[in-house]
Amino acid sequence: MNDRPPDKEKNRLTARARRYAAVGANVGGVAARIAATRLFGLDPERDKEAASLAAALGGLKGPIMKVAQLLATIPEALPAEYALELGQLQSQAPPMGRPFVRRRMAAELGPEWEGKFASFEREAAASASLGQVHRATSRDGRALAVKLQYPDMQSAVEADLAQLGVLFSIHRRLRPAVETSEILQEISARLREELDYGLEARHMRLYGIIFDGDPLIRVPEVLPELSSARLLTMTWLDGRRLLDYKTHPLEERNRIARAMFRAWWYPFSHYGVIHGDPHLGNYTVFEDGEGRAAGVNLLDYGCMRSFAPKFIQGVVDLYRGLLHNDRALVVHAYETWGFTGLSNELIDILNIWAKFIYGPMLEDRVRTIADNTNPAMYGRREAFRVHQGLQEKGPVKVPREFVFMDRAAIGLGGVFLHLDAELNYYRLFNDTIVGSDVAEVAERQRAAFTQAGVPLPE
Repeated sequence: MNDRPPDKEKNRLTARARRYAAVGANVGGVAARIAATRLFGLDPERDKEAASLAAALGGLKGPIMKVAQLLATIPEALPAEYALELGQLQSQAPPMGRPFVRRRMAAELGPEWEGKFASFEREAAASASLGQVHRATSRDGRALAVKLQYPDMQSAVEADLAQLGVLFSIHRRLRPAVETSEILQEISARLREELDYGLEARHMRLYGIIFDGDPLIRVPEVLPELSSARLLTMTWLDGRRLLDYKTHPLEERNRIARAMFRAWWYPFSHYGVIHGDPHLGNYTVFEDGEGRAAGVNLLDYGCMRSFAPKFIQGVVDLYRGLLHNDRALVVHAYETWGFTGLSNELIDILNIWAKFIYGPMLEDRVRTIADNTNPAMYGRREAFRVHQGLQEKGPVKVPREFVFMDRAAIGLGGVFLHLDAELNYYRLFNDTIVGSDVAEVAERQRAAFTQAGVPLPE
């Protein structure tokens, strides 16, 4: 890994000030208007306020988009109408032009950087909220993906997180159903981690260890000599967009869905790590020799979340408690996760959401993820009931470990919806959690994390 010091990427006050001004000008007026109407009980304009907030954020791009989309998946982290608007935002940032690319590559690999590749395409092949990807070829002929971080992203992230803190502070004054302090801490930690491409490289190595030889899952290989803290070079994995298979035969769609289920649940249940951003752009589908879907390529490892083994046990306990109607085990699971001060009423409200998330895995039969429910309404009824219950009996403080777990589960369900897969999720899940006892996970996690150089969770 290239350890060139980040001299030009310091969290400069001027860069952060520019970001504060941009975010503040867009969000500040909307937030003030929301606060005024809500504090005085004037709610008829809430839909318009939500659209205004989405429009303000939508003009910014960058890290704040990732935050907005995340909040849209957590029940009651924001009022429902705001979550609906924010969930429709796109996080794509405009790509850097050729002069930017040349300067950034020279800053990371030195002035002779081009000679370290057999070829390098100056136009970006893909762009996202924190960086963009270029195609290249290694000196030994391998196809490469070169992920280059945008300039001044540390400043952008810190400015956006500060403004998020302002929004949350306003939200706390508006009789919220969810206490958001832990959510803010978790989002801040994960978003700052995404800036560290060295950590992302180690997570990629971890998943390479986990899925070594797996026929359904492929993981890129990192080239450390062509990588740094803000540049990540990896092998290019050929594949097609997952949505290209929406009209393919059910057998192919089911195979993709099984691969996605395994790609998410197996690392969690056996190693205590999840891919926290199951966005459709983070996966492609590779095919067999006859042009049929064979499995998935896992492409992005910036948003990862590791868990102590006892948290995994809590997830399994909650599932088994719901499956066998064992309320004591359900309560124990919530306490293991870190929920505190739960009344019987709050437990019943939390169970509404838990039964929605676990629902497909509680029935031993083949089914779609939405089970003949209108896909456009997936989770809406449950979220509304949670909203009503928490408004009356809450607030509840959401443990930080729950944030990305919930976000990833919702994102994974969205993938199954797009594919319209028909699977026995009960058997898939029960087969996957074999070997997930605390002692087994701890031993497995310690060995794999140490080998990959990833810090063990606290």
